[in-house]
Amino acid sequence: MGRNKETLLRKFHQARWDEEIIFEMSVPGERGILVPKAEQAICAEAGDGVSAIPESLRRRQPPALPEVGQMRVLRHFMRLSQETMGADVTIDIGEGTCTMKYSPKVQEHLAARHPGMTEIHPLQDDDTLQGILEVYYKMERFLKEISGLDYFCLQPSSGSQAIYTNACIIRAYHASRGDRERNEIITTMFSHPVDAAAPATAGYKVITLMPGENGYPDMGALKGALSKHTAGIFITNPEDTGIYNPEIDDYVRAAHEVGALCSYDQANANGLLGIARAKEAGFDLCHFNIHKTFSAPHGCMGPAMGALGVTKELAKFLPVPRVEFDGKRYYLDYNRPESIGRVRSFFGNAPLALKAYAWIMQHGADGLREAAEVSVLNNNYLEKKIREIPGVVVWYAQGKRRLEQVRYSWEKLTEETGVGSDQVERRMVDYGVQHYFQSHHPMVVPEPFTLEPCESYSKDDIDEFAAVLRQISKEAYENSEILFGAPHNAPIHDIPVPAILDPENIATTWRQYKRIKGMQ
Repeated sequence: MGRNKETLLRKFHQARWDEEIIFEMSVPGERGILVPKAEQAICAEAGDGVSAIPESLRRRQPPALPEVGQMRVLRHFMRLSQETMGADVTIDIGEGTCTMKYSPKVQEHLAARHPGMTEIHPLQDDDTLQGILEVYYKMERFLKEISGLDYFCLQPSSGSQAIYTNACIIRAYHASRGDRERNEIITTMFSHPVDAAAPATAGYKVITLMPGENGYPDMGALKGALSKHTAGIFITNPEDTGIYNPEIDDYVRAAHEVGALCSYDQANANGLLGIARAKEAGFDLCHFNIHKTFSAPHGCMGPAMGALGVTKELAKFLPVPRVEFDGKRYYLDYNRPESIGRVRSFFGNAPLALKAYAWIMQHGADGLREAAEVSVLNNNYLEKKIREIPGVVVWYAQGKRRLEQVRYSWEKLTEETGVGSDQVERRMVDYGVQHYFQSHHPMVVPEPFTLEPCESYSKDDIDEFAAVLRQISKEAYENSEILFGAPHNAPIHDIPVPAILDPENIATTWRQYKRIKGMQ
């Protein structure tokens, strides 16, 4: 039947299974596969595989893993997948600031399934890792061209860890000059919160500048915060309002005048590829979220990668090992006496480097710029549709365009109906659409919601997403009770938030679950 051609809405009801936890399905002796015993010749050469492990590292008892047959395991996880609104079955425009791009399946095949990737180990000799080391080396060169900076490192496990690494590099730089007074970092309210959190974790005092009427702090506020104690500024541009700061080079110049360094958070760079670079704005450091801008899946605390770039003056502080090329072979260089050291094990999340490398190779320079242009076009088209919905307000920079996302507000809807952003978010699920990101805390914009269509979504996708929000606004004005009971068509109809926050009701492991249920 498809969606309604007039309203663009779909009839949707998500699967709901009374599914046990897999540990509860365990039957002693049941197996998914019988692993054959090693041949005698192999045992004679390799031993039993256990004796070589020190006694202190051996388990006293085998792990209590669930014993479940293969067919039941498959059925179990297929059912769980039907209760999940993942990226392959819904529109992710609502995950604002996350840049939920489509990750082509060829990349998944290369990095997640191809034996050339899955069967290597980072402790192999460099001569047996030439393929992936070449990918790292060339990926760094791509990022140098895209940003204009001189050197890159792909070691960090996330964008936040890349920002933390930049904070450590800034500290090492000032220490190398004998400057011990610089203990402050300046950031802005609508930069990513990690631009405050990561430097704070590195030991800095953080000063956060509030936005002016244009959505970003004015120059006077920045100059008032700069001092001999300023080690650096950490800033996202465009910020999480989608507003690009056209005075960014002046910000950088003012920071340099007091001896501070400038770190560019480019997690929102998707609308800038091939158009604007960190170098021309004068930045000393930057970072990209490989799992956002370059189409590796968004991993949050999972399979992510943060790529950090620096000018040649800061290159000696980069983490080790560095991937280098001597004209004949690629190798890992540990001989970096002024390096800040490792920030994670091995040399980074190799599958993500390969996925991003493949994506860039598919696009080329012209394709990257086109992706940015389509992202901005999509965002401005969506903004026009959303502004027409009753109850929506857009804060800051009235009459000016945003780049790739917008922080909207249901402030007016709340005033007129009592329905807030929480209720709208839950009701969206009833139309088969992924919920939206509201805001980082604190919520400076009241009743916020943040949308980011990037280049992956078609006009039809955008129209459908906007139609869902238009319908929910209509319901709020005509029958708000339906929103306060939402979602109605999801596996879980109501989420008691206090229970989620109650540590006595949280079970993240089987052992914890059994304790809560009085099973042990």
